Amino acid sequence: MADKKQNRKMKNNDEDYNPKFKKIRKKVCPLCGDKNFVLDYKNSDQLRKFINDKGKILPRRATGACAKHQRDITIAVKRARQIAILPYTAE
Repeated sequence: MADKKQNRKMKNNDEDYNPKFKKIRKKVCPLCGDKNFVLDYKNSDQLRKFINDKGKILPRRATGACAKHQRDITIAVKRARQIAILPYTAE
């Protein structure tokens, strides 16, 4: 029994190793990460990355956007819907 624990510690080099809890990499905001990326409500291809197949705006946990840019995404999608570039719902 002690040998198994010893091997596990040597294998992972971590005293607090627990296979249930893996380190999750934090998502980087696509707008903060790329300074050349400019969000535009007239570019429907760009906005489709931030909506699902039913036409709903994806949440921050799915898009990985920061709070500031998630608000910008929401405004851009709503403007695009208003001028009929994006649909309100899927057909």
